[in-house]
Amino acid sequence: MTGTIKHHLTDAVLISYSAGTLPEAFDLVVATHVSLCDECRARMHAFDAVGGELLEHAEETALAPDAFAATLRQIEAQPVSPPPPPRAAPGVLPAPLRAYVGGDLGSVAWRRVGGGVSDAVLDVEGEATVRLLRIPGGVAVPDHGHSGCEMTLVLQGAFSDEIDRFGRGDVEVADDALQHKPVAEPGPDCICLAATEAPLQFSGILPRLAQRVFRI
Repeated sequence: MTGTIKHHLTDAVLISYSAGTLPEAFDLVVATHVSLCDECRARMHAFDAVGGELLEHAEETALAPDAFAATLRQIEAQPVSPPPPPRAAPGVLPAPLRAYVGGDLGSVAWRRVGGGVSDAVLDVEGEATVRLLRIPGGVAVPDHGHSGCEMTLVLQGAFSDEIDRFGRGDVEVADDALQHKPVAEPGPDCICLAATEAPLQFSGILPRLAQRVFRI
């Protein structure tokens, strides 16, 4: 579906993902986008190859005498993994995200956050948060800014803001320089996966009050 994707991840984000330095919340957004985007997946594999070459030629470090035996003990102590589940049928949520949700959209525990918008916060480690958003067609998310990075991936429908239009597979990376008011395109609900490293900065009083309750 890459031919329909206009907004891709930057090299810096893909390199951080390849190196394993992103918070889990942003890792999930990148993994989900890469599962949809042939272009970003190819670039990620290229960065993986470069990282492998660097490790291959890195200076060797001496290991403890019992390092190999200790590693074997850790492997043996791990529980036996169950067989992988059957391959999921096509749906709205790509495979990396289904593992967190436990299925497709029907498995999402939505909560109303006001204005017709619903969300579902996913369980990840670290201070950054990641959530699914469901925005009815034609509905706007209140005007807001950012006190850190926000990465939003569209999974169904589309939205437009002061930057551009974003459809399925597109990802928007926002920082503290962006103040915007995303509006869902008329039609099916706009489903997004959004990771944030800090709370949003809403302009209106009512959204700010709701923010205290829902920790948006």
